[in-house]
Parts: sequence; structure tokens; C-alpha cells
Amino acid sequence: MRFIVSSSYLLKKLQIIGGVINSNNTMPILENFLFELSENKLVVSASDLETTIKGVIEVESTDSISIAVPYKILIDTLKTFSEQALTFIINDNNTIDIVSNNGKYTLAYLDSNEFPSVVEIENASQVTLMGDILATAIQSTFFATGNDDLRPIMNGVFFNFTEEGLIFAATDAHKLVKYERQDIKSDQPAAFVIPKKPLNLLKGILAGSETQVTIEYNESNAKFSFDQLDYVCRLIDGTYPNYEAVIPKENPNKLIVNRNLILNSTKRISNFASKATHQMRIKIVGNSLQIFAEDIEYNNRANETIPCNYEGDDMEIGFNSKFFIEMLSNLSSDEILLEMSYSNRPGILTPADGLDEGEKIYMLVMPTMLSNA
Repeated sequence: MRFIVSSSYLLKKLQIIGGVINSNNTMPILENFLFELSENKLVVSASDLETTIKGVIEVESTDSISIAVPYKILIDTLKTFSEQALTFIINDNNTIDIVSNNGKYTLAYLDSNEFPSVVEIENASQVTLMGDILATAIQSTFFATGNDDLRPIMNGVFFNFTEEGLIFAATDAHKLVKYERQDIKSDQPAAFVIPKKPLNLLKGILAGSETQVTIEYNESNAKFSFDQLDYVCRLIDGTYPNYEAVIPKENPNKLIVNRNLILNSTKRISNFASKATHQMRIKIVGNSLQIFAEDIEYNNRANETIPCNYEGDDMEIGFNSKFFIEMLSNLSSDEILLEMSYSNRPGILTPADGLDEGEKIYMLVMPTMLSNA
């Protein structure tokens, strides 16, 4: 049995599908692709048990067979080929011959029966949205997810689909991000948490994409389908914390400042902050924004003053500079709006421009205790 396929086309598809394969697997079979050949279609799957990626690859063939093919040796070999047609010959002695323009390469394959079956999502609800919108939602929230084995529910992004719009949220208890799309709605409300790994794979592939992504989900699994690819992942079980309760509703003090200006200033100032607390101090008087940091232990200190537009009472508040830089770096607007109430209450960071109609981003900046507050 055999099939013929373009080397570069195959490599591109296999690199996407193989992104889910771990370097250390509990089961040897998971170090392989599942190849399911059916005439002119090769369905390739890869899995880490929690997430499975399946893709369709167009080939030239009249045969049908199912085998497990080693991931690493195949990928490493394909990377070295210039663009050409490759012929895969599947032998009865559990070997595959790969025939190129200049040579033949033989590798062993395994029985496909050992490969875990893909979960079928029964009684699924679904919503469809543009790939770039999903990528932006993931990019905007992903960095705020947790890494706590004791609270796994926070180690993913919360998807909340309602008749009013779609909400994506993430928090690690130190920072919180809420991304909202009021221009996309779901007829069947649902709330679930997607783990970080499949989201990380998705955001890299979908950035800038105009393809439509269909999300199907039930109580235990979700599937993302686009461009002849299916990402099926197990949801994180549990109840997501009530993040809305910690977002202050009344924030009379409003600061607008150039994002790059305050980002670069914070990066410089943070070098002089305490390595233990990363604390920086912001003081706003009129339309003047002063940023301070010091490390008493090493006698390091720095301050800068940058222009801003400010409406509200004179204010002094402390933030963790590391978290502040993360938030600013994950926005793309020219200017940002920082809304505050008191020095011991969180501030809300949002883009002041550049959003689509119906798009909203809220980043909760937790304050730090100032010694003279």
C-alpha cells in the first residue's frame, strides 16, 4: 500500500498536529502519529490523552490502512527535504519506506489499535466565530492564567457564552483579565474552562486568520474545528471563581496615557525595584504622572515623570511592576485608560482606542501596600 504527498505540505500539517505531543509520555504510543489512509485522504491524529488534534491531508492513493508512525524521526526527516513529491510505501513487515528524489528511508510503524480513540462530543452545543477573534481572546487572557496544582480551575481560560455576548476570563489571583465580544452571541448559554495547552496551540495558528472556527462543547469536552483540523480537549472540572465580584464598579479617577510611553518607563523603573516585591509607586498630580521604584537593600532607586491626561483627585498608588508590564505588553492600543478609586482598591486597565465595535478588554491591576499610605 502506498500514498504520494508533497513534502512541504505534509511537514506543515504534521508540525501543527504534532504540537500536542509531549517530550515525555506515559504511554509509548503517544510518541506516534495515527495515520488513517482512505483512498485520497490521510487523516492524521496526535494526542497527549487530554488533548487530541486530528487533521485531513490530501494525498494520492487508492489504498486504505491504519498505522501508528513515529513522530520525531518522521518530522526530523521531513525538515531536511526540499519541496518534492514523497512516496510512502507501507510494507507487511511493519515498516514504511519513504522514497524521495535521491533516496529511500525505512522506519518501523506500530499497531494502530493501541492508539487512544478520539472522544466523540455528544449532545454538543456550538458557536462559530472568526479565527482571529478567537486568537485575540486567547492572547488577551492567556498570560493571566494560573499555575497552581491545588487550584486547577484557575489554570485555564474561562469561556462564558451567553445570549448577550461571549466572555473570556483568566486570573491567577494576582491579576485578572476579562475579554468581551458583544457582537457575537450564543443561543445556548454555557460556561466552561479550557486548559492552557490547547489554547496555546490555537492562538499561534489562528492569529490573523479569517477562517471560521466552530466550537462544539458539552459538560466534559470541547472541540475547535477549522481548515480540516479538529482540536478536541477535556475541560477543567470545577466552578470558576466569581471574578465579577472583585471588579470595582465606581472608579472616578481616570488616567489616559500613551501605552508605549508608560510601558517603556515602567520597564526602566522596574530594574530598580525590590526583587522581592517588584513594587513601583505611581503618583498623579494634575496632568503629571510620576513613577518611582526603590530597592532599599541595595540602595537602588529611580523615578520618571511622563505627561498624561487625568481627571480626578491627586492620587498615589502602588502596583507590582512585573504584572503591570505583562498587562501593558498584551494590549495593542496606542493609549490606555487606567480607572481607579482608592489606593487600596484595584485599578482597571483598558485600551483607550483600537477596539472593534462590541469588543471590550478589562485588566484588573491589584494594588500593593505603600509604606506611607
